[in-house]
Formats: sequence, C-alpha cells, structure tokens
Amino acid sequence: MATIDVFSYDVPAESDFGYSQAIRSGELVHVSGQLAFDEAGEFLHPGDFTAQLKQTYANMDRILDHYGATRRQIVSQTLYLVNLRQNAAATMDGNLRYFGDHRPASTVLGITELALPGQLVEISFVIDTKLPA
Repeated sequence: MATIDVFSYDVPAESDFGYSQAIRSGELVHVSGQLAFDEAGEFLHPGDFTAQLKQTYANMDRILDHYGATRRQIVSQTLYLVNLRQNAAATMDGNLRYFGDHRPASTVLGITELALPGQLVEISFVIDTKLPA
C-alpha cells in the first residue's frame, strides 16, 4: 500500500492557493515550484536572479532534508526563468554547483513572468527516495 506524506512550510500562500510544497506517494516525491522565500514565507531578493537562485536551492534542500533524501535522488527538474537569455549563464553555473556530477532530467522554460513581482526563477522537481543517496 502506497503512503502519502505532505510537506508544508505553513506559509499563507499554501492555504490561500490550496497546495502543498511536496507530496510523497510511494517512493516518489513531487515538489511544487520552489522560489526565494524565507521560513516566514517572505519573498526575498526581488529582481536579483543570482540571490533568488541560491535561496531557491536552499529551499530545495529543506524539502530533501524532510524526506531524508539527497540531491542525487532528484530525478527530474523544471526551471522557469524570466529573462532566459540574460540569466542563462547564471542558471547553468548554479545548476552545476548544486548538482555536481549528478545529472537529473531537466527542462528550462523562458517565461514572461512568475507569480510574485520581481520573481525571476522557480524550480519544481521529482525525488525518487528508492535511489541510492
């Protein structure tokens, strides 16, 4: 029987919009788009792509920690970027630093805007907890 485990930061947006940060079903964890916010749910670094990317990766690590997983267990990711061409080099550098030699499946989408004013990046991903850490 599959188990379901829902992860929440308990920030207002979760209840206002009606979503979970992550939901585990069996061995897979599906993670909603992560962005640059602090533990109180306050959006950080409007307009600063590099700082937002760094905070987004830190928030991804919080979810991995919750599920006892590591970056090596991320099997896919989707990155949503405002100003794709302008932020491509920083994205590639950040991605290589975050994953090291691990190579998850990856999709990068250039978009016009994200949910919050000044938000430039959002990353959703899937974790397979059965893979070796």
